[in-house]
Amino acid sequence: MENQTNKRLTLLRNFMRGKNLQAFVIPSTDAHMSEYIPEYWESRRWVSGFTGSAGTVVVTLDKAGLWTDSRYFLQAGDELSGSEIVLFKDRLPDTIGITDWLKSEFGDGDRIGIDGNVFSAKEALKLKAEFEAANIKLVADYDPFEEIWCDRPFLPKNKVSLHPVELTGETARQKIERILAEAEKVEADSLWISALDTIAWLFNIRGSDVPYNPVVVSHAFISRGENVLFVDTDKVSLTVAESLRKEGVKIIDYHQTDDFLAKICNLSVCLDSSKVSFRLYNAISTRNWVVDKLSIGDRLKSVKNKVETEGFRRSMIRDGIALTRFFMWLEKAIPEGRVTEYGIGLKLKELRSEQPCFAGESFSTIAGYAANGAINHYHPSVENSLTVHPEGLLLIDSGGQYQDGTTDVTRTIAAGDVTDDMKKDYTLVLKGMIELSMAIFPAGTRGSQIDMLTRKAMWRHGINYLHGAGHGVGHYLNVHEGPQSIRQEENPVSILPGMVITNEPGIYRDHQYGIRTENMMLTTLAMTTGYGDFYKFETLTLCYIDTTPVIREMMTDEEIAWLNAYHQMVYEKLSPCLSNEEKDWLRKKTTALQ
Repeated sequence: MENQTNKRLTLLRNFMRGKNLQAFVIPSTDAHMSEYIPEYWESRRWVSGFTGSAGTVVVTLDKAGLWTDSRYFLQAGDELSGSEIVLFKDRLPDTIGITDWLKSEFGDGDRIGIDGNVFSAKEALKLKAEFEAANIKLVADYDPFEEIWCDRPFLPKNKVSLHPVELTGETARQKIERILAEAEKVEADSLWISALDTIAWLFNIRGSDVPYNPVVVSHAFISRGENVLFVDTDKVSLTVAESLRKEGVKIIDYHQTDDFLAKICNLSVCLDSSKVSFRLYNAISTRNWVVDKLSIGDRLKSVKNKVETEGFRRSMIRDGIALTRFFMWLEKAIPEGRVTEYGIGLKLKELRSEQPCFAGESFSTIAGYAANGAINHYHPSVENSLTVHPEGLLLIDSGGQYQDGTTDVTRTIAAGDVTDDMKKDYTLVLKGMIELSMAIFPAGTRGSQIDMLTRKAMWRHGINYLHGAGHGVGHYLNVHEGPQSIRQEENPVSILPGMVITNEPGIYRDHQYGIRTENMMLTTLAMTTGYGDFYKFETLTLCYIDTTPVIREMMTDEEIAWLNAYHQMVYEKLSPCLSNEEKDWLRKKTTALQ
């Protein structure tokens, strides 16, 4: 029986021959450069069968490859099995990059295609320059999936809702004024925004167009003359439209961006070329001056105001209550043999949904038992789910969307007896998480400068992990939010007070087990000295950390003191909301280490 993926590759190749294309590059993004996308834009998944959130497929007339990072090596290997697509393990020293691979395969007069609507302008311009140097033409005019994907889903039609100022702390009009003031500092008189979470933040709207992310498929144009939200008008009620009008925002249909851009000219338009499609960039730059800057909206959104930070704190208490009840249930259920990886996600959603202001999960729960814990973004299904036995390690990464905050927490627990190697790795991960939690650093520090704090203890044992140590988190928005990050790769964005960021080191032993411990943190002012301002992190997450796998002799006194203080905080903040039985259970789990 012919593999379904290979059939779809044949359809794509037939399209390529008709357009005289020798290769086609298919990214994981949509027309808004999103990480998580509506089904309509899941072309890479459809053509390859690979379900991970990150990866790029390249198809030539006789070859095909998928480039993805370490989070998905094992998953991609499984999902590509039986197809002709070859896995390229991206970011490893011996793996050739996509551009170099294409230049090694093609040359004079060859044509390589991309869909300019789903490629960022920054990436497309870079590709174009490199290909032109090799006399290869980049063609960005076609979306082959309009023709070959017969049952392609429609764009979502979900209603737009307003997010009240009592939860946002700032009106849309106030945010528009702030963003324009910042644009004028770089001599721009307008802005174009395509990032869905930034638009939702700016206009105080929410939706359900993207799984787990409460955003609306839309574009935005901001200027002193007019402010426009481009959105499917069928999704906007009269109440929402009137509220936006009072905030100075006009509604234009989502599909009329080309008509709108054809009418504007001689403006200086501020945009982030990494967040705007190549097609729209070309439409804007043809008649206007472009000021290409790191997204002003992203930067302003990342620094939470007092209302937002208080919302995070409230949502963490509710999330902590649900997690306490979940781990109590889990402890009883594992010995009875009634826990599966898939069932863990269902139980977490059930318990979180009992909490006020719950609006859904912030991502699909990652519950990896034993060897599955080594798959960074493993998502169990009913069919492939393992039963958890009272032995070994169980990794659970989950989160909730609350109307006043978004949560993301990972805990690894001993389901029963664990080996000495497991205990050693578990303790190294915990030491790294605590080291970053205790960090104090000067203003201007970037994430790449403190990333190594999470790795220092591991490196002494010749161990490393290949993902970032931390990412930003939105306020009832995307669980992955920029521009801040903590990772080894350089990011020019400094960590600022008000930024919420995760702390999540890990160790992964292929085909054995995985360990990750993750808290969310708020950046705050630590002190001001003659050397300037220094910042620290306030841990927001309220969930006990399993101490049974900890090798105490590997911990410093300072690390043990931090862990004990953290557990005391968890108990003090959660216990008033718990039953007596739940209090007793949590008191034991948060008992101080000596």
